Amino acid sequence: MTARGPAAPPPAGARALALRVLERVAEAGAYADLALRAELARSALAPRERALATELAYGTLRWRGRLDFLLAQVVDRPLAGLEPRVRELLRLGAYQIAFCDRIPEAVAVSETVRLAHAAGLGRAAGLANAALRRLARERGSLAPPALAGDPLGHLVHGLSVPAWVAERWLAAYGPAEAAALAAALNQPAPRTVRANRLRTRRDALLAELRGRFPDATPCRMAPDGVRLGGPGDPVRDPAFVEGRMTVQDEASQLVVELLDPRPGECVLDACAAPGAKATAIAERIAPGGLVVAADRHERRLALVARDAARLGVTDHVTTVCADATHGLPEAPRPGGYARVLVDAPCSGLGAWRRNPDARWRLVPGAPAQLAALQLAILRAAALRLAPGGALVYSTCTLAPEENEAVIDALFADTRLVGTLGLRRTPRAALPASLAGPTAPPLLDADGALRTLPHRHDTDGFFAVRLEREDPRACARS
Repeated sequence: MTARGPAAPPPAGARALALRVLERVAEAGAYADLALRAELARSALAPRERALATELAYGTLRWRGRLDFLLAQVVDRPLAGLEPRVRELLRLGAYQIAFCDRIPEAVAVSETVRLAHAAGLGRAAGLANAALRRLARERGSLAPPALAGDPLGHLVHGLSVPAWVAERWLAAYGPAEAAALAAALNQPAPRTVRANRLRTRRDALLAELRGRFPDATPCRMAPDGVRLGGPGDPVRDPAFVEGRMTVQDEASQLVVELLDPRPGECVLDACAAPGAKATAIAERIAPGGLVVAADRHERRLALVARDAARLGVTDHVTTVCADATHGLPEAPRPGGYARVLVDAPCSGLGAWRRNPDARWRLVPGAPAQLAALQLAILRAAALRLAPGGALVYSTCTLAPEENEAVIDALFADTRLVGTLGLRRTPRAALPASLAGPTAPPLLDADGALRTLPHRHDTDGFFAVRLEREDPRACARS
């Protein structure tokens, strides 16, 4: 019987936590944000370790394409043939060597080896040690293909874009802009919050936040938005806890700006969870208004109700569990919904900064499949729009079949469109904050709102506003 050696020392907590997140994403298809949140909730890590775990998990997912390119040159066997857990261990170690300047290379190697033993992957410790040491020595000579000579290879191996997405972007934007887009999506998203109009004003909130976030600045385009900058956790800030602000990307705030809800109106949010737009609408329609927040996920609707309570708009938000593809709730008030928002489930190609795992979850046919779902929701929502009302269709994707093509398909249904009297809102009739002479250049010639991460430093959003004809107004004119 062979004598057992001393027990391996426990791994650094942040690395072990990050590895568990990577494994759950790779093996169980978990969403990275939910997996990370669950792991952090169970851990007793100090704030600095929690931040490191988040960076390691998100960074490894974000740069998986580049990491696999590097590892393929220092591992003596195909990566695809490795045990999935070992592959994630190697990616985690390679990320620290290639992207974490604050972590010495020797520490990245030794901690990965320790983590292998502690995680029950001791059989891979030798492989990890050899591969990562070689990567540390040679990474300066392991450059990915250059954009000029091999645009597709540059996007795939240098900028970590799945090949099928890279091909689409090269065709749509050309090499230079496609690379700029990919580079922007590889950056962590700016931390942006929205002032609650019912409890404060943007300038007052900004003055308050600068005491705790010295780099905070007003958003360039969203009138209620503040970019925090610097360290700090916004959801633990007193302004968040006390309901004076909520976390929301600037482009997401602009979608509500395009909808332009008014005090007293009854509004339907057809795909409301987790609720950032629904509560933004509620802050605008008070007093007297009501948002019907519908979603097919009852548990996620609880997030809407929780945020409504925190922001003090419970009296202006009611949640309804409903699958929009099978119909949406009728308006609880006479006259119907004055505004309808369809923030449709989508492929999320514009939101990779917040969801770094999304790029590896999608398959080439996903946008077309989602387009059918989106059109069904849009049709159901249009049927709930009151005469004279306005509907905004939005997504956080860059795929044309989920954006322009869905609107085109809706208008191809001439019977529905004719019956309702639907039309695209003319650009000149859009809110002045978006279409006026001093508005930021966010609208196409046809009035579609488009934000791109490399141009606007926001998530990539698409939104179109439609309106329903009011026969009474036509009769009076």
